[in-house]
Amino acid sequence: MSLRINDQAPNFQAETTQGKIDFHEWIGDKWAVLFSHPKDFTPVCTTELGYMASIQAEFDKRNTKIIGLSIDPLDDHQRWLKDVEEVGGSPIRYPVIADTDLHVAKLYNMFPADETGSAEGRTAVTNATVRSIFIIGPDKNIKLMMTYPMTTGRNFNEILRVLDSMQLTAKHKVATPVNWQQGEDVIIVPSVSNEEAERIYPEGWKTVKPYLRKVKQP
Repeated sequence: MSLRINDQAPNFQAETTQGKIDFHEWIGDKWAVLFSHPKDFTPVCTTELGYMASIQAEFDKRNTKIIGLSIDPLDDHQRWLKDVEEVGGSPIRYPVIADTDLHVAKLYNMFPADETGSAEGRTAVTNATVRSIFIIGPDKNIKLMMTYPMTTGRNFNEILRVLDSMQLTAKHKVATPVNWQQGEDVIIVPSVSNEEAERIYPEGWKTVKPYLRKVKQP
């Protein structure tokens, strides 16, 4: 079955650069970002892993753990991460999964369930679909899924922006408008009546349309 938003994130056990993990146990009561890579020693992914290392403190502030995945063995990961640290200028403090049997990639629909073989002999091109990002909440449900082509580096600042939005809207009865950034006005969700909104926002709000009410970020 294909995964959808709000589905339970499939659990798994895997070997990583920081030891064996049970994914749900590893997440604990935090948020998590899982981002995958088709192959070690690939140029775009090298820049991505390095950038994630440089902004890991931003995820820490948001009570969010990050974990990478690549379809190669741990020995290759350890050698590759030395390059990543050199290129990115930051130490890698997050784990990277060695998905040599393609198990996690299949669980997360990055490969068809009947895909055969292992990491051995596979190329970045044959693994091209393993370039996805999943944001998973403390309830272990999938909150976001995105897949990028191999030639386009991912925008992890956008992932931080979306994470800010999801964490805010999980606490308050609001949504965030197009291109929203932290601190900007938000939208009162339609399920909140004007009477309820008056209790929540006594300072008032701006009615753009009856169904579009903007208010200061809580």
